[in-house]
Amino acid sequence: MMMKKENTCDTRRDMVGVGLRDKHYGDMSRICSSVDFVEVHAENFFVEGGPALYLLERVRERVPVSLHATSLGLGGDSLTSTDLDDLERLVNRISPILVSDHACFSWTRHGSVLIHGGDLLPLAFNGHALDALCMNVDSVQQRLGRQLLIENLSSYLTPPGTTMREFEFLQKMCERTGAGLLLDINNLYVNAINRNESSPLTAVQAILDGITGKLVQEFHLAGSSPRQKGALLVDDHGAEVPEAVWKAYRYAISTIGVRPTLVEWDTQLPVCEVLLDQANKAGNEMEMCNG
Repeated sequence: MMMKKENTCDTRRDMVGVGLRDKHYGDMSRICSSVDFVEVHAENFFVEGGPALYLLERVRERVPVSLHATSLGLGGDSLTSTDLDDLERLVNRISPILVSDHACFSWTRHGSVLIHGGDLLPLAFNGHALDALCMNVDSVQQRLGRQLLIENLSSYLTPPGTTMREFEFLQKMCERTGAGLLLDINNLYVNAINRNESSPLTAVQAILDGITGKLVQEFHLAGSSPRQKGALLVDDHGAEVPEAVWKAYRYAISTIGVRPTLVEWDTQLPVCEVLLDQANKAGNEMEMCNG
């Protein structure tokens, strides 16, 4: 029987943060004085020692840090011990306020060889995948001794064998493991666009209405580069948060409540001022909701 891990984070719900990427390392002081927390991709700091880890430790002295992992492949048949070892070591070193990864698989076996797919690959939402995800999430939480947040994925197909709706699946996972949801608003919007919903925003709002609010521990906001006509909208985190996603975020915090919110920007990185302006806008939305 799985032992549930309750939320051990002492995290203010009205915190606003940004993803700290290498282009902005030189702006560390300004970023740390302008936001409530920063998020980093955990795998970039798995090497013991070196300038990147040194900088992260200096950041941690100034502002809380959230670790967002991308390599565990929690929906696969098994976890890779090396990545889990590295994540545990980094968690112990940094004492992050949040630790998260994705509802996806990344690894598969070809004979005796373990192969990484090079991406966050979508799960078939069914009982078998749920069992595997729950087992792996529980293993990580037991290893880290803390709650893990699981992010909903932007995906471009529906895998064969899907028998559940996405958030029916994710909420069952949370109930069985005690994990929390990292609700990525942009991913909801991207998926609605790619499903050719007649009203993507209405479709996103319908999903938000069905989510158990107490399970949501964090929001992610991001933007996507303009798509070519007839093409899929790719979740590249390469632009400002679009107005439709801001509208969905306003709806989310009005129905689910204010939660720590992270602005992601991973490609075509802007100057620091633009990134911080996006974070400031998220903070203003929170204040208006609380107002």
